[in-house]
Amino acid sequence: MEAGLFTANNVWMMICTALVFFMHLGFSFLEIGLTRQKNTVNILFKNVFIICVGLLLYYIGGFNLMYPGFGDGDLGIFKFAGFGIAAPENGMTPEYADGGYTWWTDFLFQGMFAATAATIVSGAVAERIKLGAFMIFTLIYVGLVYPIVGAWKWGGGWLDGLGFYDFAGSTLVHSVGGWGALIAIYLLGARIGKFGEDGKTKAIPGHNLPLAAAGVLILWLGWFGFNGGSVLSADPELTSLVLVTTCLAAASGGVAAFITSTVLYKNYDLTMFLNGILGGLVGITAGADLMSPNEAVIIGLLAGIIIVLGVAFIDRLKLDDPVGAVAVHLICGIWGTLAVGIFGSMASFDQFLIQLAGVGAAATFCSLSAFIILFTIKKVSGLRVSEEEELEGLDIHEHGMDAYADFRMNQH
Repeated sequence: MEAGLFTANNVWMMICTALVFFMHLGFSFLEIGLTRQKNTVNILFKNVFIICVGLLLYYIGGFNLMYPGFGDGDLGIFKFAGFGIAAPENGMTPEYADGGYTWWTDFLFQGMFAATAATIVSGAVAERIKLGAFMIFTLIYVGLVYPIVGAWKWGGGWLDGLGFYDFAGSTLVHSVGGWGALIAIYLLGARIGKFGEDGKTKAIPGHNLPLAAAGVLILWLGWFGFNGGSVLSADPELTSLVLVTTCLAAASGGVAAFITSTVLYKNYDLTMFLNGILGGLVGITAGADLMSPNEAVIIGLLAGIIIVLGVAFIDRLKLDDPVGAVAVHLICGIWGTLAVGIFGSMASFDQFLIQLAGVGAAATFCSLSAFIILFTIKKVSGLRVSEEEELEGLDIHEHGMDAYADFRMNQH
């Protein structure tokens, strides 16, 4: 491979790494926008913690747990290549990764993905989880659970051998985070005032919808790196196709969600529109490189409908998800993974069954792991803040500060 092409590939991958990093600002804006003002500092603290600790955990052992180098005799379930990182002899040459990028770029790009799984959980548990409990959960979930599941496919493990396909992480990132979020909100319980004595759901409005909208648009931009970088080179044809399918699915997801919610609820709901965009993005992520533009639009449209029905379903189960993380990342993650067997160049009934097996494997391992971690924390130190702390806000109780100057003074 000529040096110029190798350099171009690596530069593209570094740009994509920066775009995925930028997604953490999008998640932060979305989460604080859809929740109440009194918990803003708490949510921002969690998101900053996730990216810092996520990268360090990936450096300490996550990368070598996710890419351990399975051999012919291995079961492809668990293997560990050791602590710390050190580039192999060919790590800075075109011989590494077919000339798509250097070893260092590989580590950093994959490390950005690792933190995303915990960020998904952060929004779902907002406004009532103890900060210490969340940090302990993040350490274990990002440090162990995420890289083990990732190794099953991206690390050449048993799911890869089975033929399971997940281009950029509908299951391996989004559903991994989604299962953790689902178990967490089940064990935590709903926020005070979310469900009335009559069992009816009561809306708890977010305090800053402009920030939420900015967050979603930043996430959409970041997905250019999330999916575009998953090509693992600057291949002109494939990167162009992936960005087209990604954007079309996002757009159709948003439109389908706002139309569906308007028909059902008789109002133009911005939050449904925004989550529909994210649902479309999550839905296309497993097969963005396999789909035609027409198929991407269909996948996005169905994801947008799924979002509206999914949010209503979660409410009916009396589960409180302030930002719609379970509907977006878990339910649409499952949909996107199964869509690989229905649409695109790999579509077949056999492939659908393989995709279903992958969904089931991730569901079982992630749900059990999350339950064990969170249930243990709940019994040892507790998961949830006191009623007084929840009502007055986590910012003042957990952090001793407000996100906005004179906020508390203006309340009285």
